[in-house]
Amino acid sequence: MTVHPAAADAGPIAFQGAPGANSDLACREVFPDRPTLPCRDFEEALAAVTDRRAALAMIPIENSVAGRVADVHHLLPHSGLHIIAEHFHPVHHHLLALPGVGLDEIRTVRSHVHALGQCRQFLRRHALTPEIAVDTAGAAAELAAAPDRSVAVIASALAAEIYGLQSLAADIEDAAHNTTRFVVLARAPKIPEAGGLAVTSFVFRVRNVPAALYKALGGFATNGINMTKLESYMLGGSFTATEFYADVEAHPTERRLQLALEELRFFTTELKLLGTYPGHPHRHEDQKS
Repeated sequence: MTVHPAAADAGPIAFQGAPGANSDLACREVFPDRPTLPCRDFEEALAAVTDRRAALAMIPIENSVAGRVADVHHLLPHSGLHIIAEHFHPVHHHLLALPGVGLDEIRTVRSHVHALGQCRQFLRRHALTPEIAVDTAGAAAELAAAPDRSVAVIASALAAEIYGLQSLAADIEDAAHNTTRFVVLARAPKIPEAGGLAVTSFVFRVRNVPAALYKALGGFATNGINMTKLESYMLGGSFTATEFYADVEAHPTERRLQLALEELRFFTTELKLLGTYPGHPHRHEDQKS
């Protein structure tokens, strides 16, 4: 289902990758009336919003097969932007080749490392050699620019359309549940009204004392708050400076979240709220299964 967070500025939505990337597809699905702005990397996509070249950014944060997306957790707290929505995007990989080429002619398959990893069984079954590229759509663009009948790429159906390639095989991902979770970022926060399912995201750093993390999280348990995500990552290469990213299903106007955050602050040296936004319907589907 598509989400439509309102925004006064109806400008472009930035994403990382070449036109036709899965991030581009997610942008078009959620915001069909907005132009998309391809960016070289995540930093450029976030900067495009900060300097007003784009109104929003669509950033992948985790994948159900590959796990978290590297670098994003480091970038979000320092971007100055706010999460205003989330989107769960099913990933469907296609094997793309030049027009008229048959599968029996393919020897090498190029794509992003995650896409290659998500299609291991298909590559192994057809004895195809994987070759890492910067991104999925970028690999498609390179094949179109430098034709090679022995090379195919793993990318989206949109990439095939944009770059004039043909799909030799559809839905070649190993896992049918292959889904990427995106967050939508804007310059100003947009907190939804209380009442529905709301998700609050934040990062924090605990004090360097025994059981600090255990004590810091106790307030969420005692106040009955569901924490759906907790990940740690190192800061500045230090093994003692660890920051945590967390998602909880609660609204900041709820007294229980206020109490939990008060307790969290007591055991942390830093706490930064990244945004509160409506929970995507996919969360309800996961809870039913």
